[in-house]
Order: sequence, then structure tokens, then C-alpha cells
Amino acid sequence: MNLLKNVKGDIFGGITAGIVALPLALAFGIQAFGGVPNASSIGALAGLVGAALLGFFASLFGGTHSQISGPTGPMTVITASLVSGAWASSSGSVSSVLITMSLAGLFCGVFQILFGIIKIGKYVRYIPYPVLSGFMSGIGIIIILQQIYPLLGLHSPVLVVDMVMKFPEIVSEGPSYTALLLGLGTIIIIKLFPFLTKKVPSTLVALVVMTLVSLLFRMDESLLIGAIPAGLPMPFFAKEGISLAGLDWANMLKAAVIPGLTLAGLGSIDTLLTSVVADNITKTKHNSNKELVGQGIGNMVSGLFCGIAGAGATMRTVVNVKSGGRTQLSGMVHSIFLIAVLLGLSSLVKFVPLSVLAGILITVGWGIIDFKGLKDLLKIPRADAFVLIVVLAMTVFVDLLTAVGIGMIIACVLFMKRAGDLVEGGYSSSEMTNFDKESPWSDEGGVPENIKHKIYIQRLNGPIFFGSITKFQEVMHDVPKDAKVVIIRMRLVSFMDQSGLYAMETAIKDLQESGVMVLMTIIQPQPLYMLNEMKLIPELVPEEHTFKTFEDCTEFLKTLDI
Repeated sequence: MNLLKNVKGDIFGGITAGIVALPLALAFGIQAFGGVPNASSIGALAGLVGAALLGFFASLFGGTHSQISGPTGPMTVITASLVSGAWASSSGSVSSVLITMSLAGLFCGVFQILFGIIKIGKYVRYIPYPVLSGFMSGIGIIIILQQIYPLLGLHSPVLVVDMVMKFPEIVSEGPSYTALLLGLGTIIIIKLFPFLTKKVPSTLVALVVMTLVSLLFRMDESLLIGAIPAGLPMPFFAKEGISLAGLDWANMLKAAVIPGLTLAGLGSIDTLLTSVVADNITKTKHNSNKELVGQGIGNMVSGLFCGIAGAGATMRTVVNVKSGGRTQLSGMVHSIFLIAVLLGLSSLVKFVPLSVLAGILITVGWGIIDFKGLKDLLKIPRADAFVLIVVLAMTVFVDLLTAVGIGMIIACVLFMKRAGDLVEGGYSSSEMTNFDKESPWSDEGGVPENIKHKIYIQRLNGPIFFGSITKFQEVMHDVPKDAKVVIIRMRLVSFMDQSGLYAMETAIKDLQESGVMVLMTIIQPQPLYMLNEMKLIPELVPEEHTFKTFEDCTEFLKTLDI
């Protein structure tokens, strides 16, 4: 795509995304350094630098035209754990903490570049929905738990268990009711302001308004971000305030490798999922492996300059696209805006209360929780529900990488059992689903000739599950624009899991929003049961639009005036 083809839209989209990114970069940076006493200003700077440098280089070298990259919830949770561990193991050396974080960012970038080179991006499609749902909901819960303490003007413990168990003890020390009111006011503005207008980001409005209000209270400086150094960021080996003498480099390298790999894995998943969202909105197709290389270069540069690692950010990407951004130029404009803030407005950032940023992050955490998946726990297959709950619990109380790994193992074992049960029960079940758009089945000869060109038949052959939904989504996007009726043939679909159900729901809704009538034929018992449980039938597809035979569907077609 020509970078200069959409200059006006890209500039406006990039600036708008930068405005949205500003409070989030500050908030995520401070969250990352939550385990280091009196390090709010260091964290805020790390968040801004990470957002600016990652955003620029990931856009320049990446493979998703309109993606905006920067600090995200999952990445920040990992970085916060790394920073807390480095602080404890170095007996409180800020230099050691910053260098360990920088090394982890460098390793993250190297691993992501390797992922791109060996073309690992295509395997993200095999992550089941329950694993992603439990993981994201767990991340949301962790963010909310962490931010309850600064919301009250208190210092948060590092471990989630301590956040829960020590809450009465820490709160008894005396919360700041001023901080609480400012934080609650922030949440209220973020939730209610969009009802007035969506042209101005509600997070920025909340940040500015509640910071101005806080000036009236003359808050204790310990409850504010504090001064952020102005000027261009410097590499960690030339950064003022960092001493390289006497550091335990061997231990720092060892401490940074595994977190770097974890950041690379989670960042890759987060980024490629956002790339899919961008594709769906812009009707384009990203290059997964090129995107991973771009993210790797961005995280390496960010780490080199003491910025926190990040990934493709869904909300900022959507804002960019909705505001006109269509090419990589928009992501670079977003970064230039943040650098300009760093150069010119850093002296004003020191007045922002920590509780205001806590309020912003609580709304972010709330938005990350997959309430749809949790709401459907009693409707989806019990195996999927079990996986979701296990991954959520392990994400919150163990660690993120273990949670995803265990979730994938359980999901694969359960799927193999399901496939075995289907074969034993007499159904044909292939490892991957085939989507046949060209070869008519033997019973399709009765379709009326006068409307045949307005009918699109999608033939499905095999289970619709987490391993096949990417291909399913691709073929459903290929429906001709002049089609008036889409017939989804389900005769050979013996099984649907939660990933398949949600993919089917999205595809049907997209078709119906385009004015297309959706018909379904010969639905097997398990998919029919799940479609009824999820209310896709009859609320989305009326029962009179489902047929036991294709011949019945053909007779219905003859009654249509299309």
C-alpha cells in the first residue's frame, strides 16, 4: 500500500490514536514499576518511551497497515513481575532494574524476529477460544486488583495472593479519600462521556479534568506521578542516572531471558489477534510473519532505550482506523505525537494523580474481561468451560505462560477425545475442516435457474473447531457482494466447539447486516444442540430458515422473490 495515498486520514488517525495512547502509556508504565517504591516518574517515562519507539518501528517494518502498537495489559503484567523480581534480587538497585527490563525487551524483540523468520505466525490460529478467553479475563482481573490500591492512595503488594489476603491489613493503614474520589470520578467520566460525544477520547478528558480538580486539593507529592525527565530518550548504557559499575550482568541476563521469551509469546499472540481485528474493519489482509519481525524490531529499540515492551493494541488500532488511518504512516504519526509530548509537555505530567491513572486502568481491565465467554459458561460444551476456568485461575494465581501452556494441553487432549468419540459414533471427522466452494453436491440440482446466480452455497466438511475457524472466516468473507441468500450446508459438520460457535455467530451476523438471508441445512445433533443453547437458533437464524434436507431448502427457495 502506498504510504502517501491517504496522508490526511493517516495524520488525523495517528494523532487521535496518540491522544488515546498518552494516558494509557503513562498508566501502563506506572503499573510496570508498581513494585518499586517511589518510581512513578520512572515508570511513566518508560511507558511513554515504549509507546513511542515500539509504535514507530513496528509500523515502519510491520505487516499490518493500520496497526498501532504500544504497552498492553498482558505485556505490562509480565513486565511488572520482572521489575519487582529485579528490584528484590538487586537489593533495591534502580540501575539493575532498568537494565534487566531493557535486556528483557531486547530478548523479546530477538525472539519475535525469530518467530517471524521461521513463520510461526500462522500457528496462532490454533489457540482455542476458551484458552484466550480465560487468559484475557485473568489479565483483566489482575489489572483491577493491582489498581485498587493506588485508587485508595496505597502501595500495592506484588503477588496477587497478597493483594487479596493483605487487603484488610493495608487498608487499615488509612486510605486517601481524596485519591479515591479522583479515581472514581475518572471512571465515571470514562463511562459517561461517550454518551455526549465520541469524537474526543474519554480517557484523555478524564485525565485532564481530574488532574485539574486535584490541583484544588494540593495532594501529597507521593500520590502524584512526579517529574519526568524532558528530552529525547537515551540508550540504557548512556542514560543519566544509570551506573554500569558493579552490576551482576550474568544474573541480569539470566533473569531477563525467560521473561523475554514470555513477552515475545504473549506479544505475538496479542499483536496477531489485533491484526485480525484490523483486517476485519479495513477489509485488508495482514502479513503475520512480517508483522512479527516489525514488532521484534520495535521491542528491541524500545528495550534499548528503557521503554517497556508492548504489542499491537486493539483499542488504539480501532480508534486509528475509525479516524481515517489506513497505512503504516498513521502508526508513525502516533509515535511522533508522543515524542512531541515527551519533549514539550513532560513538565505538566508530574501533576497527574496516581489514582486517576488507576481509574483509567480499572476501566481497561474491565474491558479486557471476556464477559461474553463467562456468561456462556453454562451453555458451551463442558470441556470448553473447564478449560476456560482452569486458564483463568492459573493466569490470576500462577503465571501467564503456564496458564496458556496448560490450557493448550488440556484443550488438545479433550479435542482428541471428542474426535475419537465422533469416529466411534459413526460420524466422519477429519483433522482439518474442508471448505468446498466449487464442487456441487449431488442433491443441489433442484435450485431454480432464475435465482441460482443470487445464491451462494457454503459446503462444510468436518468439525468447526479452534483449528479450522481461520479458514472458515476466510471463506465466509469471500461471499459475493451481490449474493442475496447464503446456504450453509452442515451435513458433514459433526462437532462445534466454543471457538466454532462464536465464529459461526460472527459470520451470520456480518452476512445479515449486509442484507443477506442465511439458511442452514442438515444440522447434526451436537451442532444443533449447541446452536440452540447459544440461541443462534431461533434468535439469529429462525427455525423456518433451517432444513432437514437440501430438497426442503430448494422448495423454500422457490417461494422467494429475489
